[in-house]
Amino acid sequence: MIGTELLDDPCADPRAVEAELHDIARLNAWFGGTRAVVRALEPYFRAAAAGGAGGAGGAGASWTLLDVGTGLGDIPRAAAAAARRHGIALRLIGVDLNRTAARLAHDAARAPPPPPPPPPPAPLAAVVADGGALPFAARSVDVVTASQVLHHLPRAAAVRWIAAFDRLARRAVVLADLRRSRLGMAAAWAAALGLGMSASTRHDAVVSLRRGYTKRELDALLAAAGVAARARYAPGFRIVAAWAPAP
Repeated sequence: MIGTELLDDPCADPRAVEAELHDIARLNAWFGGTRAVVRALEPYFRAAAAGGAGGAGGAGASWTLLDVGTGLGDIPRAAAAAARRHGIALRLIGVDLNRTAARLAHDAARAPPPPPPPPPPAPLAAVVADGGALPFAARSVDVVTASQVLHHLPRAAAVRWIAAFDRLARRAVVLADLRRSRLGMAAAWAAALGLGMSASTRHDAVVSLRRGYTKRELDALLAAAGVAARARYAPGFRIVAAWAPAP
């Protein structure tokens, strides 16, 4: 692995973890991380609402979404808001190996939402687990998402995780990560500095981008996992792959 990040250590100082997770959520919201996942999910929501995806969409439909490496749970909650626009209620499950992250993801639903909005944040059931040994049966959830998780893993582990996600999901899997880029590293460091984020966040943002993927590299991981999907680049130095698992 290239370098080390605070979030690589499940026993890291909880206060430092909390501060960095809040920083990451801000970066996700402002620089494309959240948008990349939601945009990849939108076609599945639209198809279900129009009567596709087995006709299980439309008003009153209920799906489960499992988010691996959920952090504060900000991305699955954004996905739930998008699903509501298509008449789909997402029941959210967030998995994180870090106990601090799991607690914060769960507690976020209890906090009053920032202004605006109605509606309030969707509840999220948080599970402390290793993404390589998820305590869920095959085809037990509708959607699996994982954002900025794979770059924390050696290649062989990443391949196993991708194959596991494909086995778990009934309807869709969305992987989103960082596109390796020198320009992205400089931009991330400057943005974190300008926004008053901690030295740890600035360091980890650069390390994360150094660990990121090219399209060819992520395509190779997908192929090794037996998945036919292809990666694409997204704004904000992001890379995304989305697919519907084979029956």
